[in-house]
Formats: sequence, C-alpha cells, structure tokens
Amino acid sequence: MSGAEGKEAAAAGDPGRSLAPSDASPDEGVVEDLPLIDEKAVEQLTEGLISHYLPDLQRSKSALQELTQNQVVLLETLEQEISKFKECNSIVDINALFSEAKHYHNKLVSIRNEMMMLHEKTSKLKKRALKLQQKRQKEELEREQQREKELEREKQLTAKPAKRT
Repeated sequence: MSGAEGKEAAAAGDPGRSLAPSDASPDEGVVEDLPLIDEKAVEQLTEGLISHYLPDLQRSKSALQELTQNQVVLLETLEQEISKFKECNSIVDINALFSEAKHYHNKLVSIRNEMMMLHEKTSKLKKRALKLQQKRQKEELEREQQREKELEREKQLTAKPAKRT
C-alpha cells in the first residue's frame, strides 16, 4: 500500500491504519512514494543545477578573493597611516624639543650679550682706573718735586753763616 492509499484508508476509517502520531513515522511511506529514479536523469539534473549556479558561485568566489585582496591593501594602508600618526606624535615631541632648544638658545644669546657688555664695561673701568692711577702718580710726583723745590728754597732762604777767612 502506498502512502497516499494509506492516508485515504486511514481517512476512510480503515481499522488497520490509525492516524495516531505515536504510531506513524514521519518517513513512513516515503520510499514507497518515490518513483524509480533514472541515474542518467540524476546526472543531467545535477549537471544542469551545477551549470546554472556554478558561474554565479565562481563570480562570487572571485569577488570574495578581490574583496580579501582589497582588505589586505586597506589593512596595509591603515598600518601606514597609523605609523604616520605615530611619526606625527614624535614630530610634535621633536617640535617641542626644538622650541625648548630655541628658548634656551635665546637665553644663551642674551647671556652672551650681557657678558660682552660687562666685559666692555670692565675694560673701560680698567682703563679709567689705570688713567686715574697714572694721574695720581703724576700728581704725587709733582707734589714731591714741589716739596723738594720748597725745601731747596727754604735752604737757600735760611741764613748761612759767612765764611771767615
């Protein structure tokens, strides 16, 4: 009895066949319902199915490969950009170092200028001190000469005893 006949008999009230779910298997009658399958027809249907879906699957495969390659390229590009950003951060650090170096360079230049100015002032002061010292020595020499002249004059002015002969 085929599956369709069994259903009809069960529906007609065949006492040998009941519709209780516990008694009936879901696969019962499937083998009986299938007609004999021709192997050649199965091959042709398989080839037809494959020929129908294979081009789409191959296009999908090539599209997926292309996407994978594009992702690899994008990942490499992202890594390069990340490294550029890291370089930018280090450049910012370098710029900070350069600005700090410029600041200290300016300090050094101002200190150098101040030292040169102080050197000029000390040189002028030394020259002035030397001139003053020479002037004092000259004045002292002149005073000494003046005293000697005055002593000589006093000696000449002092009375001299006359020589007796």
